[in-house]
Amino acid sequence: MIRSFLTAFVLTVSTVTVFGQHAWKKVTDELIFNNPPFDQCHASTLVEIDGGKLMAAWFGGSHEGSKDVRIWLSINEQGKWTSPVAVADGKVNGEWSSPLWNPVLFKTKKGKLFLFYKEGPSPREWWGMVRTSDDNGKTWSAKTRLPEGVLGPIKNKPIELADGTILSPSSTETDDKWSVHIERSGDGGKTWAIIPVDADSRFDVIQPSILIHGGNKLQILCRSKQGVVVESWSEDSGKTWGKLSATTLMNPNSGTDAQTLKDGKHMIVYNPTVPGKEWFNGRYKLNVALSEDGEKWNDILKLEDGDTKKEFSYPSIIQTKDGKVHISYTFDRRNIKHIVLE
Repeated sequence: MIRSFLTAFVLTVSTVTVFGQHAWKKVTDELIFNNPPFDQCHASTLVEIDGGKLMAAWFGGSHEGSKDVRIWLSINEQGKWTSPVAVADGKVNGEWSSPLWNPVLFKTKKGKLFLFYKEGPSPREWWGMVRTSDDNGKTWSAKTRLPEGVLGPIKNKPIELADGTILSPSSTETDDKWSVHIERSGDGGKTWAIIPVDADSRFDVIQPSILIHGGNKLQILCRSKQGVVVESWSEDSGKTWGKLSATTLMNPNSGTDAQTLKDGKHMIVYNPTVPGKEWFNGRYKLNVALSEDGEKWNDILKLEDGDTKKEFSYPSIIQTKDGKVHISYTFDRRNIKHIVLE
């Protein structure tokens, strides 16, 4: 079993590397659990629920890809995280059948809470699953497989447009090509249309996140195999998308997440390195960057910069109603770290 960690500790901003002048500071730095009932964990997701509570989910089990990997959930109430509870597994007739992957929490403006996740032997063979809740996760619907070809959000949260349209950032992986697409729903997630994004691009990209600009303008930021974060833009609220192109942000073939803030600025959490000889080489650094326009990015905080044999990866970022920014990420596959910026 994994070694114990303290479940909460607070660091002052003086312990964090700060780049330039900006208003954001780190006020909370904590690990979500202690003595968990799994050996490894990865791919966390965050959502705000009623009463100012925060909900987190991730996958955990013996190791990534093991049949005993389940989706686990915890709620932050008055500054304390509840013990992890399993909310989904891949059992069939009581027997472990398939591992689960990459949960994504999302709550609509009408209050329906979605837990999307993937099930299957690998990212090349998995399928999309979903559970929903109308009472902030106290009870959940039965697990349901999404329609054929619909995978749900692959790693990062959907967005909801002013008219109620949901845009889910998704992607597919094959031996020959990685490609992103958007899954669009105009009926609250009952049905989905698949919108390709530059399917013939030279870039191999997955795991997009969506930023919201003025008017009908949207932007996606994607993980890539090419050593950079890759972007595409839409001028019609996500109905069509332009060519994929490189940003100035580095990417060691690792997941990122981004958020449009209430003041119109944009924030991304990413590993500021390029691919190394080993897959984890670039995942020991983790930064936060800020942008006025989604094009020029400036690093503002360094969250991790440690042992090259450790992994800090797969961030999730949201801004809550009180204006604070919450970030979670994989802490060396042994815990999930939670950061609060204000």
